[in-house]
Amino acid sequence: MPDRIYNFSPGPATLPQEVLHQAAKDIVNFKDKGIGLIEMSHRSKEFMAVTEETESLLRELFAIPSNYKVLFLQGGASTQFAMVPMNLLGNGKTATYLNTGTWSKKAIKEAQLFGDIDVAYSSEESVFNHVPQPGDYTVAPESEYLYFVSNNTIYGTQFHEFPDTDKDLICDMSSDILSRKIDVSRFGIIFAGAQKNMGPAGCAVVIIRDDLLDRTPDNVPTMFRYKTHADKGSMFNTPPCFAIYSIGLVLKWLKKSGGLDAMEALNQEKAALLYTTIDGSDFFRGHAKTASRSNMNVTFNLPTPELEAQFISEAAAKGFDGLKGHRSVGGIRASIYNAFPKKGVEDLVEFMKEFEKKNS
Repeated sequence: MPDRIYNFSPGPATLPQEVLHQAAKDIVNFKDKGIGLIEMSHRSKEFMAVTEETESLLRELFAIPSNYKVLFLQGGASTQFAMVPMNLLGNGKTATYLNTGTWSKKAIKEAQLFGDIDVAYSSEESVFNHVPQPGDYTVAPESEYLYFVSNNTIYGTQFHEFPDTDKDLICDMSSDILSRKIDVSRFGIIFAGAQKNMGPAGCAVVIIRDDLLDRTPDNVPTMFRYKTHADKGSMFNTPPCFAIYSIGLVLKWLKKSGGLDAMEALNQEKAALLYTTIDGSDFFRGHAKTASRSNMNVTFNLPTPELEAQFISEAAAKGFDGLKGHRSVGGIRASIYNAFPKKGVEDLVEFMKEFEKKNS
């Protein structure tokens, strides 16, 4: 659309245009029922059908095995930093964590309130410019699980090969869920905030293996027990209705677009355009090490902070929004999630080349 800019924000992020148009219509009048989607009872047959369809689509696209529950919860991914150890740890129990960025650091801090936490690897000294490779760390043998973040939005790093361990894998996939095919059966819990690849802010999707539901200590409050929500089909209390509905629309779009195979190929193409431009220049410098580069968040620097500020300002004037890097690392960050159009990446690459010519 001519009145739309390119949104490179790390989240809330770009949504498919057809999703936005359908949501705008259904907010006012859902399926011509004379009532808006966000006015409907979450226990009405109409909204229950929305939730069931959303779960069914997610199971189909992500190939979720039947022995896993899908939960739609409030509190975003940050609440999961505490819910995971609350449900799986307790006095005298240990878990292993990999510290690869801001969100894993926050998760470690929360987990230390509920058990003994072994930080088996940290890339903090190198400003989180990489994720560990196989063999770079050892999982404590007494660990209940191994926790890691699959994609680090702030630093532009991503696990392209998941940890290999006999412990339950717990993964925060907030910023790359549904961007590629994975084997869900390798994980105990996968969770993700919706606002990057799945929908608007306000919902965390949790995929949890059935047997883990009965591991929760007795002193965990009802609302913070995964089993509470699993037993009630995410309807123990009023769920984030609009976010669940929107996730369903995005999943329909994703299926129509060719599913995860097509999305993975497109994401690789988009990222390659940017990384090729960065690697072919002495002006731009990528933050992440090559083997750890993210296909979702491309981070890079210019020769000086002043040039970075000028780049962001001139880019914004041309309709490229959200490119300013996180305050902890600075520079530039282009977030190119599933719904971000390839044309936007191509246009940014052209702008980068022009900016380099004028300022190198």
